[in-house]
Amino acid sequence: MDILTHLFGVAGKTVLVTGGGRGIGESIAEGFVKAGAKVFICSRKAETCVETAERLSRYGSCTALPIGADIATSEGRASIVEEMSQRVEKLDVLINNAGALWAAPLAEYPESGWDKVYDLNVKGLFFLIRDLVPMLAKAASREDPSRVINIGSIDGFHIPKHETYAYSSSKAAAHQLSIHLADQLASRNITVNVIAPGMFPSKMMSGTLERQGEEKTVEKVPLRRLTNGDDMAGTAIFLASRASSYVTGTVVPVDGGTATTL
Repeated sequence: MDILTHLFGVAGKTVLVTGGGRGIGESIAEGFVKAGAKVFICSRKAETCVETAERLSRYGSCTALPIGADIATSEGRASIVEEMSQRVEKLDVLINNAGALWAAPLAEYPESGWDKVYDLNVKGLFFLIRDLVPMLAKAASREDPSRVINIGSIDGFHIPKHETYAYSSSKAAAHQLSIHLADQLASRNITVNVIAPGMFPSKMMSGTLERQGEEKTVEKVPLRRLTNGDDMAGTAIFLASRASSYVTGTVVPVDGGTATTL
């Protein structure tokens, strides 16, 4: 076995990506499929999930959990756990990518919008991890821990210019929650880390890109470009590989230097 495969190979691992039907989740799922992992994706929109799984299956093993599961609800999380339990005995990697955003002026910010964001970005993330710990523990060993990779945001520690109060504070909460879980789950050989992306051309970014264009959008990014799919997939594969088996409780900015140099 060559050194790159030894350190960074993820072939044969079983991976679950939430919010895997599009955007960052789709990019991460594609990277793992192409690397030889057995990937399951779930999404609130079942049709999108099925379409993405069919496309990615051309490269390897990708299965949709087309249950329209809303991770913000206990019923949605239970359906994911049940589906996974019926299909596999253990889970090597859980990637929590599903998330929500709500923007509104302070005086008009609705409680319903706040609850929608927190129910998915914090509560849903926590309870899905809790409920999948038994499957993660079955796959774990001291030499090759199971992995939880939570997708946070640089807005969790970098003040955004937009009035996305619930989003930025929920991502800060998710970062801290991940560090807390990393400490608690270490004894079960499960690592917990966070990827904090910068500006990724997803649905959440579409309005900004339409208003001011990509060149204007990235002018304050030190590396002068948006975050892309390879950036996200590469970081996730590193955090799921042997190369990171001694890494836990970290928040990794993938943002071209935006949050850490400005």
